[in-house]
Amino acid sequence: MIFNYDVVVVGAGHAGCEAAAIAANLGARTCLITMDMNKIAQMSCNPAIGGIAKGQIVREIDALGGYTGIVTDCCSLQFRMLNLSKGPAVWSPRSQCDRAKFIWTWREILENTPNLQIWQDQARELIVENQIVKGVKTYYGAEFRAQCVIITAGTFLNGLMHIGRVMIPGGRCAELPALELTESITKHGIRAGRMKTGTPVRIDKRSVDFSLMEKQDGDHDFHKFSYLPTKHTAVTERNNLPCWICYTNTEVHEVLRSGLPDSPLYNGQIQSIGPRYCPSIETKLHTFPDKDEHMLFLEPEGETTNEMYLNGFSSSLPLDIQLKALRKIPAFKNLEVYRPGYAIEYDFFDPTQLKHSLESKVVRNLFFAGQVNGTTGYEEAAGQGVMAGINAAINCNPTLNGGEPFTLGRNEAYIGVLIDDLVTKGVDEPYRMFTSRAEYRILLRQDDADMRLTERSHQLGLASEERYQLMKTKKEKIEAIIHFIENFSLKPSLINPTLEELGTTPLRQGCKLEELLGRPQIHINNIAPHIKPFREMLEQLLADEDLRREEIIEAAEIQVKYKGYIYREQQMADKMIRLENIKILGKFDYPNMTQISIEARQKLQAIQPVTLAQASRIPGVSPSDINIMLVLMGR
Repeated sequence: MIFNYDVVVVGAGHAGCEAAAIAANLGARTCLITMDMNKIAQMSCNPAIGGIAKGQIVREIDALGGYTGIVTDCCSLQFRMLNLSKGPAVWSPRSQCDRAKFIWTWREILENTPNLQIWQDQARELIVENQIVKGVKTYYGAEFRAQCVIITAGTFLNGLMHIGRVMIPGGRCAELPALELTESITKHGIRAGRMKTGTPVRIDKRSVDFSLMEKQDGDHDFHKFSYLPTKHTAVTERNNLPCWICYTNTEVHEVLRSGLPDSPLYNGQIQSIGPRYCPSIETKLHTFPDKDEHMLFLEPEGETTNEMYLNGFSSSLPLDIQLKALRKIPAFKNLEVYRPGYAIEYDFFDPTQLKHSLESKVVRNLFFAGQVNGTTGYEEAAGQGVMAGINAAINCNPTLNGGEPFTLGRNEAYIGVLIDDLVTKGVDEPYRMFTSRAEYRILLRQDDADMRLTERSHQLGLASEERYQLMKTKKEKIEAIIHFIENFSLKPSLINPTLEELGTTPLRQGCKLEELLGRPQIHINNIAPHIKPFREMLEQLLADEDLRREEIIEAAEIQVKYKGYIYREQQMADKMIRLENIKILGKFDYPNMTQISIEARQKLQAIQPVTLAQASRIPGVSPSDINIMLVLMGR
């Protein structure tokens, strides 16, 4: 039987859910194909969203009109803002979530999205005619014809799980792998490779002695993920469940080492590369042989389940070794588990064969998003899903965005950094986002993602009018607060008693409030109560912003305190934008450019950069190569 759609999305993980919802919301008739409707947006590993740089991506998704932030706030068990002891450029939201509720919240959204149909089946073959994708065929014998196809198959492509020497075909625990699909894609000239990731043992909390562990509570403040003014459920409506900390010890390490001959990572069973920044416990022993302990986090999987996730103990060692080692930890003396940790190998596709829109350079109208592009993490996948969904909808309807691809620059979003890194540099290990990957991270803060992206999304027709007006109102109120701070003068006699109380040096002469807020001890919330005009201005300005009051105050304060840093970084970004505006695609015959190095010629020929700025970021292309290209262009 043949079905006809504008967009078909293969896989209902975090990338697939965002891609399908976004494409449908932009008017494309969309079908989301998933092997199991009860595992939509499954958190295959840790049931948590956010973290360093990942939290920024989720706030960007929300600003663009995606759903990951909204779903996370609905399902949050514990919320924390990481790195608050550092500058706001690296503040990162993170939320532990109820795994089961996360699935059903996403499913409810998708089932009630206009233009979106869900089909439970497995994609088997890509349909391509004259290097243009035309749809997919499934194992049930259905044929889905479409203008665009988005592949978001996660770790399922030829997935193979490892527990010691035991090997089980699968895309996830107790779930079948996706066979044949990789081969139906690579036969059209798209390169594939193999990667590896892993997950820890799942623990029955009834067998844990929590009195021997360190308790880690969440935050109890206004922070959340979505910019929409909804209550943060983790604080107001649900239990703020704690996480727990314990440590491995020398006895644990001794048991783990005894199992290394049967470890698939070290006996040659696994050949592919795993994530550097989320190593298995056996990799930690090998990399840090002198460490006598490693920190572990025991985290809740849900509000009503006894299942808990042991963060930091990812392993593919034999089952008996995992259990024997864990029972050497005092809190786990009587440990019982639901299932062991395991490693999984899976196929991915070379992301340097993609455009910045995530469309294939080899097969037209074919898009890839998520772990199939060599990334790791729900947030990186969801961000790619948003961009793939937008651009697939544009390909189906050229009136959107003037028919031009919707892309984000490195100075606009972490999603822009992520995609540019993938298509420009490629991957040789699972890619994970960090704040250090962004050159302009003071411009890409978690607090201002709505200021950066909502207007662009609204122009596209994605962000709702409600969201857009909320952003405009917030911006106006932030600017009003900043204007007052920059222009209000203080007299020493009126403010010095308060400054002494706050532990900072009294004034010798009058100054602007802006100067005072530059001090680390001074914040809007602790100084405003002592300055009547300021207090009254805030009360009047924010009288109708009960749910967003603290968010607005925080955003204004960051802009005041870090004004100089923001200005300097914006200047740096503006200089790079000049190179971004120099288009070079199709203007050079790279193999015959003897003026530049052989390595540069080879890399430029392979990547085919669109702009000179992208060319400058390709490994192996030096600044002198870029200068030569400028000269050749008559610049």
